[in-house]
This record gives sequence, C-alpha cells and structure tokens, in this order.
Amino acid sequence: MKIRPLLACVAACCLGLEFTPSARSQEPPRKPNVLFIAIDDLTCALGCYGHPEVSSPNLDRFAKESVRFERAYCQFPLCNPSRSSLLSGMRPDTTKIFGNGVRVRDHFPNVVTLPQLFKNNGYFSGRVGKMFHYGVPGQIGTSGLDDAPSWNQVVNPSGRDRDDQADVINFTPSNKNLGASLCWMEAKGTDAEQTDGKVANETIKMLEAHKDGPFFIGCGFYRPHVPDIATKPYFDLYPLESITLPQEPEGHVAGIPPIALTVKPANYGLESEKLRIFKRAYYAATSFVDSQFGRVMEALHRLNLDDNTIVVVWSDHGWCLGEHGQWQKMLLFEESAHVVLMIRVPHGEGNGQTSPRTVELVDLYPTLADFCGLTPPSSLEGKSLRPLLRDPKARWDTPALTQVTRGKGIMGRSIRTEKWRYTEWAGGARGRELYDQDADPHEYRNLAGDPKYATTVAELSSRLPKDPGPVPKENMR
Repeated sequence: MKIRPLLACVAACCLGLEFTPSARSQEPPRKPNVLFIAIDDLTCALGCYGHPEVSSPNLDRFAKESVRFERAYCQFPLCNPSRSSLLSGMRPDTTKIFGNGVRVRDHFPNVVTLPQLFKNNGYFSGRVGKMFHYGVPGQIGTSGLDDAPSWNQVVNPSGRDRDDQADVINFTPSNKNLGASLCWMEAKGTDAEQTDGKVANETIKMLEAHKDGPFFIGCGFYRPHVPDIATKPYFDLYPLESITLPQEPEGHVAGIPPIALTVKPANYGLESEKLRIFKRAYYAATSFVDSQFGRVMEALHRLNLDDNTIVVVWSDHGWCLGEHGQWQKMLLFEESAHVVLMIRVPHGEGNGQTSPRTVELVDLYPTLADFCGLTPPSSLEGKSLRPLLRDPKARWDTPALTQVTRGKGIMGRSIRTEKWRYTEWAGGARGRELYDQDADPHEYRNLAGDPKYATTVAELSSRLPKDPGPVPKENMR
C-alpha cells in the first residue's frame, strides 16, 4: 500500500505546513485602485451636508458609505491655485500660484504630481474632464492648463451645452466672462449630450478598459461652475417659489472689513427674482452632476471594483450664494472656503461616519500615497488622513489654512479650527475678522475688535503664516 505519501500530506496539513503551494498563495496582494472625482465649484449645498433644499440622492448615498468630512477646506478659493496645491501637495505660498493662468510645472519643472506618482509606480493614470485647471466654459473640449506628464491617457469631452453657449442668459452682462458671471441656461437635448454626461460616459469606458487595474482615474465634472446648465428635469425639481435667499441681520456687513467683500454693490444690485432664478439654476446644475456621479458609481459596482477601489469625492472650493450679499468665490467666508470631501476606503473602519475634524485638500496627496504604499516626494505639506479614516473622531489638532489675494497683491489669510475662523488682511493692517462658529455659524458678528477676545485673536494670529508683503504681479496671473 502506498500510504506513506498520504500520511505525510496529512501530517503536513495538521502542522499547518504548506505541502503544495497554491497559486493563490503565490499571488502578490492587489494594489488598490483610486477613483478621484472632482466637482467644479460645488459648495456644500447638499442633502448630506444638511442643506434643506438641494436634491443630491447619489452623493447623499455615498456619504453613508464613506467618511464624510464635515470641516474640510481649500487652500485658495479659486480653481487653479486650489487644484495646483492639491495635485502638487504644496500650499499656495510654495507654488506661488495665485491666479488661473500659470501651470504648477512652470514654477516646479520636476514636480511629481499626485497622479504622476501613481503613474511612476506602475498604475494606469487616466483623466476625463477637468482635473488640473482649464477655463469654463471657454476651454471645454481642450486640455487647458493640464499636466501631460501626469497621465497615460486624457479625454476632453465637449457637449451640447458648449455648442449652445450663445443661448446662455447672463444676469451680470457688464462682465463678459461667462466663467465669472451669474449666468445660466436650461439645456436642450438629453443628459448624455451635455459635457458632464459625456464625462460620465468616458469615465465608465475608462473603468471598463482598466478594470483589472491598478488604476488612478481622475473624473472631473464641470458643473455647477457657471454658466449653470442642466436639462429640464433638474430645473423641475425646484419650483421658483421654493427658492429662498439668505435672511440676514440688517447692517451686519458694517462689521466686515471692506476688503473682505468682492461683490459691490451687494448682490450685484440685482432684484431678488433674478437672484432666485440664478440660484435655482445652480441647484439644478448640482442635481444634474449628482445624477452623473451616480452613473459612475453604478458602473464601479457593476464591474465589481468596490472592494478594491478607494473613491475620493471633492470640490476645489466652495461658492457663495448670496451670503453677506456675496456670490461666487475668492472669499474667505465659510461658504467659499468650505469644501465637499468624502473618502471611501474598501472595508474601511470609518465608513458611514462623519468626521468633525478640520482637514484640508492638501492632505489628499499624502493620504492616498499612504494608503497605497507609495513613497511620496518630501515636498508634501499636508498630513495623511489615515487616522481619521480609521476613527473619524480621533484626536486631531491641525487647523485649516485658506488664503486669497486682492488687487495690488494684498493677501488675506484665514485659519479655521473647530470653533473659530480668524482672518487677517495684509497681516491685519487692512482688517481682521473673528467668528465663533459654534454660536455664529453664518459669520454675522465679527468679534476681532472685542477686547474680550484679544487672547483668542493673539493665539490664532500666531498660527497664521506671517504676511511677506504684496504678491508679485506675475504670480497673480
């Protein structure tokens, strides 16, 4: 009887030894994929952030599956400086990019960007739509200020909304730049014909082509950046009579340094009906993007990629919708600096929870490098959020810093802790602001000049970078 080999096999198994190595045991662990989703000019007017009017079912559902960061902030409330900071991992004071006309590689020729780090480590790196900056609507369909070394493949969709641009309604016609105006349009045609519908379609195609991974895929939606455009069903979600404007204490802006305000006169001097019509369009565009986001997430699930893909959803900055009579960005109020940020890690311990800690977009680069086991450049200035993705309420003592420029190179700097927002203009020479976010979340009462808060002002001021003087004109391009 040939029993001895069988007994040897049984003995080996009982001892926990490998008798015949399996193919599975020899396979290296799979590298996690990354789906990196940017939504342009999206403020935190979403159901999952507690907004009572906006319909965002797909983003709301994702919030329940991810860690939603309640207090996440951009480094600069303008597209190019914000994206250059996030994608390089360096703060605006380092990149020296304070306008929409300069690429980060113009200042740092050898920079290794976030997607480039993945590309350099054997990942497929692909982009659909807006990831680095390009102007909306004028540069839709082009690569704009994109960074070619970051990607293996790029797709620049352009849809019917771009073709029908002549039909856009501009409520601020003195400003011919549609990308910085209160302008909108109810789009003709189907969702799939619009630029963001095509962004979703092309992202799905890229996921299908590279489902075996590993991949880093950037999906960059264009709305709700102005012109705010959506098809009719999304406008129908918002009867005009349901749209409200902020009801604010009379005269509260008298306590705000004039340099903090960019829209003068308040609300562009427009009558409330036009403001409500525009706000309705912003909401419609938000719901339209939410729908396209939902299609991408459905595809990720259909392709069985949920269990091995880190999904990050972020906005490059917030957007004011009439608060303090202000609209758009380039402001240091909460609505402009506060961003949407949600991260879902496969089987993550913190998924489904909300983190109340103050975090920054510059933290995303070190976070993804950390999770994927990649060695990032030593130049990164953010902090890995991995501890908060395990325990969203873990101890965290890092505040968020946001800055913005004004004419003649004046810099405003703001620090946000869980309780306070403190802002200095030109190092305090042009004004200071202090708001108690617990008692005054809409920032109606500037406490900076109140002697009772002198110690708080001094402490927060000491944590801001010192003002070096006017920003050179070439850095504001």
